[in-house]
Amino acid sequence: MRRLLLALCAAAVGLMLGMSPALAAAAPTEFGTDWHDPVTAAPPVATPDTTSCQVTLADTEFRDFTPYKGTYLPPKRCGDRWNKVVLTLEGAVAGRQFDRLGYLHIGGVEVLRTSTPEPSPEGITWKVEKDVTRYAPTLRTEQPVEMLIGNVVDGTYTGVIKVKATLTFYKAEGRVKPAQTPDKVLTLDGAHNEGAVYEGRLTTPRNSERIVAEVYATGSGGGCEEFWYLTVPDAAPYSCKAKDGPYREVRIAVDGKLAGIAAPYPTVWTGGWSNPFLWYVIPGPRAFDVRPVEYDLTPFAGVLNDGKPHRISVSVAGVPEGQSGWSTPTNILVWQDAKAERVTGALVAHKPGDPAGATAYEPGTENRLKSEGGHDMALTGYVDTSHGRITTTVTRKVTGSSVHRWTDGEAVDALKARWEDDETVTVSGRGPATVTRAHRVYTMDGETSVGAGNRLRTVMTMGDRADSATLRGGMRQGWSRMDDTYTGDAAYNQNVPRDQRHATGVSRERYRLDGPGLCYDRTLATAQGELTEDRQRC
Repeated sequence: MRRLLLALCAAAVGLMLGMSPALAAAAPTEFGTDWHDPVTAAPPVATPDTTSCQVTLADTEFRDFTPYKGTYLPPKRCGDRWNKVVLTLEGAVAGRQFDRLGYLHIGGVEVLRTSTPEPSPEGITWKVEKDVTRYAPTLRTEQPVEMLIGNVVDGTYTGVIKVKATLTFYKAEGRVKPAQTPDKVLTLDGAHNEGAVYEGRLTTPRNSERIVAEVYATGSGGGCEEFWYLTVPDAAPYSCKAKDGPYREVRIAVDGKLAGIAAPYPTVWTGGWSNPFLWYVIPGPRAFDVRPVEYDLTPFAGVLNDGKPHRISVSVAGVPEGQSGWSTPTNILVWQDAKAERVTGALVAHKPGDPAGATAYEPGTENRLKSEGGHDMALTGYVDTSHGRITTTVTRKVTGSSVHRWTDGEAVDALKARWEDDETVTVSGRGPATVTRAHRVYTMDGETSVGAGNRLRTVMTMGDRADSATLRGGMRQGWSRMDDTYTGDAAYNQNVPRDQRHATGVSRERYRLDGPGLCYDRTLATAQGELTEDRQRC
């Protein structure tokens, strides 16, 4: 009777806090052999109420490093004029398994870069949704499909990763208009890796008037570049070394000439920071859906439109010489001038800037490494189109700063870091100039420590924030603000059988998105693998 009264009281408190009754029950005292399926607070993809068609891309399982290969056929009932195209990945895994990285290619175009959650012995399922409307030009014709989530299954790691990937097409009909998309999505011919450099050839249509590159940049699993933000110069006594320290910058070049810079997001996979109990239910930001960094290459359009192949190379500054550890597959999005067979132009200003950075190592009972880095550049180019001369100027500035603390033997290992990426694209021609500004901020504040009884504890806060605004003639035409914040605190006994780990962990994610006519605000919270809060404020 007392237990029933306590449950009723807990439910009443939960309802007052805006929680559903199902989430109001008390959490267990520690992790068991099963826990809630992974969830994120990110919003679902908004879709119109129109005719929809679904196509299955892959329905398979991964036990090793053999890619799945199939064929994509466009939907028959939904034509080729779509308002939205949504990719859905549904996964399931049980037993014991590491986090694994994966990709999905359609016609060679990378449409998803992802990782997996680590399973409970009894098994979990999860789902990832992504708006892939921008790849519509590729999806209008039959294409080869390749998917891989590299995996190892043996006597210890028993988790077979089962996935189903589908595309849902929403037809543009009635008052619902077709989405504005690029005219072509290209990949690099002969693309290959040379150490930490990804390189290939690009031949654009001769009437290209806007060109954007997107790079799915990820530090790969299993090596120090997965934790690039923790690397230290050779003089410092730490397990992960990098001559110039932890500053990283993703660069793209056209024929050897710097064309763009970007700050990589410090993605933490679901086994990261030595503590999977942090991420079992709520993964870190972007872990399931790696967003590409984008570069506006339009100032180079006049150069690229000569009908000849041009060398495109992507590199990650700061990676030790001769060392790999990054994956940077690249798509090129192209918008064409429908009323011109040839668009000419020129790159008229190229200011690549000088990267700056410094590290300061302070030895002691608690070692400390302070790192600062930054770079800014500017490009201007024009194209002569059927609707007049269009001039595009791109300026970008990236910075990174961190303080890394650790003790001998790395019994305490902590980082507080902040990265900023500011970009402004100004397009002028007939009529008022259009200015688009984007301000991105990534933050990490975490500490792992090993205490009495070999008990490991990790405390973590991560932030993923972005503000953007578009002005025309100085008047604001649109804006958006996104804030995704994760916090967690988990501990377990190391090097003992599973039933003796006595693991505990709490986590919370709040995702906020605002813009004209848009308000989204959702908070999730967990304790010991149970979902304890799911609240929406908008």
